[in-house]
Amino acid sequence: MKSALLGLVVGLLLMLGGSFFASHVQTSDGVTVEDVRIPLQDGSELSAYLYTPENATAANPAPGILAVHGYINSRETQSSFAIEFARRGFVVLALDQSGHGYSTNTAFAAGFGGPAGLAYLRSLPNVDTSRIGLEGHSMGGWTSLAAAMAMPDAYNSVALVGSSTGAPFAAPGTPDWPRNLAVIFSRFDEFSTLMWEVEQAADVADSAKLQSVFGTDDTVVPRQLYGDIEAGTARWLTQPNTTHPGDHLSFEATADAVTWMDMTLGAPNMLAIDNQVWHLKEAGTLIALIGAAMFAISLFSALNRVIAFAPSGTVDQSGNGLVVLIAILVGAALPAVLFFPLTSLGEHIPNLGIFRQNITTQIMAWALGNGLIAGLGLLISRQFGFRLSPGGLISALITFGVLFGISAAINNHLLVDFRFFVVALKPMGSHHWSIFAAYLLPFFMFFYLSNAAATNLFKGYKSFLTQFSVAWLLSAAGITVLMAGVYGYLFANGKLPAFADPLFSIVGMQFVPVLTFTALITVASWRSARAVLPGALLSALIITWYIVAGQATHI
Repeated sequence: MKSALLGLVVGLLLMLGGSFFASHVQTSDGVTVEDVRIPLQDGSELSAYLYTPENATAANPAPGILAVHGYINSRETQSSFAIEFARRGFVVLALDQSGHGYSTNTAFAAGFGGPAGLAYLRSLPNVDTSRIGLEGHSMGGWTSLAAAMAMPDAYNSVALVGSSTGAPFAAPGTPDWPRNLAVIFSRFDEFSTLMWEVEQAADVADSAKLQSVFGTDDTVVPRQLYGDIEAGTARWLTQPNTTHPGDHLSFEATADAVTWMDMTLGAPNMLAIDNQVWHLKEAGTLIALIGAAMFAISLFSALNRVIAFAPSGTVDQSGNGLVVLIAILVGAALPAVLFFPLTSLGEHIPNLGIFRQNITTQIMAWALGNGLIAGLGLLISRQFGFRLSPGGLISALITFGVLFGISAAINNHLLVDFRFFVVALKPMGSHHWSIFAAYLLPFFMFFYLSNAAATNLFKGYKSFLTQFSVAWLLSAAGITVLMAGVYGYLFANGKLPAFADPLFSIVGMQFVPVLTFTALITVASWRSARAVLPGALLSALIITWYIVAGQATHI
């Protein structure tokens, strides 16, 4: 009980301390950040963060930049770019593109939200409408291009980060369109074939598609300025040494975007290009994320000690050693072996009007497939772990409610969430709750079946470390090895292995910390409540929240 209470206090301090620090960083150098909404004609609205530097006033307007995240991300993902733009005197509108974050329309609608975002930025009295930049990562680049196409005279410069002109979602680029274009395309970008029709991202300079935009038949020379800025025909290529999602944690990619906007718009505040602080904000939200995990597990354990009334007594050792070893090895391998096949199969599951997020449905397909296999194991062993533990279930509900309330309060007052890199826990908006309800039962079934199977294998051991090791091997080890193999191959060969889907390779990274977290919950549930169901419920509540809040809504 003492360790749970200590974890509770430390976790809360980390959440609050990390969040206050992150908020301080993103408002450094006199920048203010506001949460704004942009109404659309269909009654829906777009969400955005508006970064305003102290130099931008109605009497002295500053250049503005529309900054947009990529697919299945949100406005906070643009922090590295938005913070550094704003510190240099640009007014920045970091948009939740359509169907993402707190934007209440559906994904891909209304030009991804780009035209409305640009119109809003231009309407601000402290923005110099003669100096407007568009910066977008991945699908956010297509959002920027949709704005450029809809309002061809309303911008001066574009920075496509990990993105492209042309198919599948943008107009073809030419030497004249879009105006003043920088292509910031990393050397290990997972989407090189989709974006620029080259197998290896490092070869983008030889892409015929890129060369046609740069107006040359020769290899594009990185960092050489093509065309003319005054004429609007400038072209510039850079190749940061990172991956597609790594653009958001790259000093080089951030510097390139800042450099381009300074070259084409003129930065009001002159700061050295290596004078960057965004990583400190990322460190703060990482600390808060770790604190949130610690707080949730500790609160759950402490409540269970008080109200779950766990039965006392010893537990028999977990069966034959060889059988247990084989079960662990098979259980660890199958989630990884089935990861790409089952998520691909999930594309074909009908939405039935309730499964409104395509990527969440694909993750659900993986979860249900693995849950079915775990269920077969339970049938064979005839150990279902079905002790109801009403007190434990109440503990799970209270823990979820308290954690959600804290995250919402922090988000509302400090305008930060709990995140690091591709892992982000943010409060759901009101439009997310019905989606959350639709996916909760499938994910609960997965966690109950998989947690019960894991508990059967570790419950005979006494030490926390051994129990957690077994739970982690069954839940996260296979995916960890898979992701290490996928990205090891990418860094060694410059492209993903043939079996790896680019999008789900990036999604798969999140499974490693997420399943490590739920393995801890599984062990905590058994040790504090002697029951599987409470941990399964808590995992389902938090992970369904995590997925739904971070995904795109399609219907």
